Amino acid sequence: MEIRLHKNARTTPAIRRDLQASTLPNKVLAAQYNLSVQTVRKWRRRTVVEDASHRPHRLSTTLSPEQEVLVVALRETLLLPFDDLLAVTREFIHPEASRSALDRCLRRHGISNLKSLIPQEADTAKRPVKTFKDYALGFVHVDVKYLPQMLDEDRRKYLFAAIDRATRWVYVEILDDKSAASASGFLERLIAKAPFTLTKILTDNGKEFTDRFCATGERSPTGQHRFDQVCAQHAIVHRLTKPRTPQTNGMVERFNGRIAEVLATTRFDSSQSLEQTITRYVQVYNQHIPQKALGHIAPIQALKDWAEKRPELFKKRVYNLRGLDTRNVYETGSRYG
Repeated sequence: MEIRLHKNARTTPAIRRDLQASTLPNKVLAAQYNLSVQTVRKWRRRTVVEDASHRPHRLSTTLSPEQEVLVVALRETLLLPFDDLLAVTREFIHPEASRSALDRCLRRHGISNLKSLIPQEADTAKRPVKTFKDYALGFVHVDVKYLPQMLDEDRRKYLFAAIDRATRWVYVEILDDKSAASASGFLERLIAKAPFTLTKILTDNGKEFTDRFCATGERSPTGQHRFDQVCAQHAIVHRLTKPRTPQTNGMVERFNGRIAEVLATTRFDSSQSLEQTITRYVQVYNQHIPQKALGHIAPIQALKDWAEKRPELFKKRVYNLRGLDTRNVYETGSRYG
């Protein structure tokens, strides 16, 4: 049988057996084996010769067992990076959770290495990773996403989302339909709520955004679509993705993927419950979750950095928002119609 010894152990299993079997006084045995009296006394009290676990009898942690279950589920289901998981844990599970406590929790459950949780394909390492070009503040991606129909609704609603390419700041609204009127109204409110001036908008070719496609096929946009008219009124360049290439608008698609994960892992008993969850998530995303593309800072900090170096691009002051304030919606980045 293999016995593991502490690297600094001064006794062997054979010596420990001799100590336990001897009838000599502790001081005599200590001098005989060149040990301390405390070491002799410790092994004579025991009936085994293996080293005991060095783990503390009580682990210092701020998370309860129930909270640890939630943290583990978030890690395994959403595959959140450590900083993202810490931000979500502090916002929704335990506001005083420390980095060290969360790290110990992940290690105890064997999920500290995020890469080991992500399925790897044989050819993924060979595929080049494409990134978005760097643009100045004001280039916004816009998209619309179906939401699940709640029991208290007679039809499903739609999530309109906008994300700034430079800062990853997000603004969303839940609307009753995805008509041109809803899309243009969303854009008008986005322009009013954003703390910076919008210069470019990127959308797909949906009818709510453009008249590029008609009964006869593809054509050049006429400029008379309601969404295009709002863009023209505010000197915003409206760009369209190539047909059947949703990856072109991948930035907002990725955010919608985050929303989809939240929806898939949460139970809602009403439309209000769903809206409140999305509100909280968008607030946490903007205010707390560090983004790798931003150098591991949150969108709100990226906005502050841009405001410091390019103040002429801003029309409102940017500051951290502790809680939801409907009078300053642009800072939480959410609104519901």
